[in-house]
Amino acid sequence: MDISIIFKLAAIGILITVVCQVLKKSDRDDFATVVSIVGLVIALSIAVTMIADLFALIKDIFSLK
Repeated sequence: MDISIIFKLAAIGILITVVCQVLKKSDRDDFATVVSIVGLVIALSIAVTMIADLFALIKDIFSLK
């Protein structure tokens, strides 16, 4: 695991927060909700791939089938 993944997740969070705030200030609450959901899906997909890699590594270490 590399520390750059943590920085990517933080950057995604900051970017989504800024975009949502701009959209809310311009009375586009519906688009802000969609943007926040898309950001959550992107972050979760990154986290799920990291967890899958972790489980694969654990299987290799313990020689599980």
